[in-house]
Amino acid sequence: MKLITAIIKPFKLEEVRDALTSLGVHGMTVTEVKGYGRQKGHTEIYRGAEYAVSFLPKIKLEVAIESALVEKVIDAITQSARTGQIGDGKIFVQPVENALRIRTGERDGEAL
Repeated sequence: MKLITAIIKPFKLEEVRDALTSLGVHGMTVTEVKGYGRQKGHTEIYRGAEYAVSFLPKIKLEVAIESALVEKVIDAITQSARTGQIGDGKIFVQPVENALRIRTGERDGEAL
């Protein structure tokens, strides 16, 4: 099993969710986060005053999947989240040792 963590632009969330659902991935955790990478923020003008926005709003998406689906999930996220502009995000893949569904006691693949 693997845990896929993707940091994406907020307006791409529905497209990514639809792409993952079409692959049969139904469970995911979504968190609103702020951060920056090479983009390093930007400046905005509010009521005539210019100010720096160091941390940009992003969405952190976490999905636990069977190892066999890793490449398909990465491709789906990449294709649906890409705008071609700086700040499109990152995808991280981590191993998952155990999974347990609290309600039923199902473990590992059955718990996903």
